[in-house]
Amino acid sequence: MEYTIQKLARLAGVTTRTLRYYDKIGLLKPARINSSGYRIYGQNEVNLLQQIMFYRELGLQLETIKEIIHDPSFNRKNALKEHLQQLIAKRKQIDLLIEIVKKTIKHEEGRIQMSDQEKFEGFKKRLVEENEKKYGDEVRERWGEEALEASNQKVLNMSQENYEKVTKLAEDVNQTLAKAMETGDPASEIAQRAADLHKQWLTFYWKEYSKEAHAGLAQMYVDDERFKAYYDKVKPGAAEFLRDAILVYTGQKQ
Repeated sequence: MEYTIQKLARLAGVTTRTLRYYDKIGLLKPARINSSGYRIYGQNEVNLLQQIMFYRELGLQLETIKEIIHDPSFNRKNALKEHLQQLIAKRKQIDLLIEIVKKTIKHEEGRIQMSDQEKFEGFKKRLVEENEKKYGDEVRERWGEEALEASNQKVLNMSQENYEKVTKLAEDVNQTLAKAMETGDPASEIAQRAADLHKQWLTFYWKEYSKEAHAGLAQMYVDDERFKAYYDKVKPGAAEFLRDAILVYTGQKQ
């Protein structure tokens, strides 16, 4: 089945302006242009648009999505399986938060007692899941399963005060990184401040800190598209800039 740009926009719940922009940047081009000059989309384009929207839901930037879906090795079936796993994980987190909200309501109504630790349980479990997603393979490869488990337990046992600190630190890292990029110099004072904040943030997750591990993690931010996309949401090129700042900070780069 074929669709005009208006029909495809209605089908997908996006605007025709969005589809025209996707065409302009080479993300999603129509199958053909008809004799009247209208964009015509086929089944392949419908499938690609669905994939683009999945990736957008996961927070990836358009340029990153373009690189992924137009890579010759891209496999739609494998990508869908990966999306499914990520959505299942997200649903579990939402279900957990729903239960905590219900429990908090009962606590407010005086029907049950709820400790301060319990109030933050869902958020800390989310941090553990994110920690596993971002650093799990790296930690296992370098220090083994025991180190990863110790890191997870450190988060789960985190006090309310420390939870608030680490949440604020994550925001501070990104805000400082964005300002540091304006200098264009990873060795600048503010860039080194961003690297130091990143180190402070890491210490809430890692059992032990080392400069070598910090530098290795920074390189992984650039090499792995998922992590690169996370930091590049701050500003394009942020992953590379943070890596360079951390390399200077850890003495790996002069």
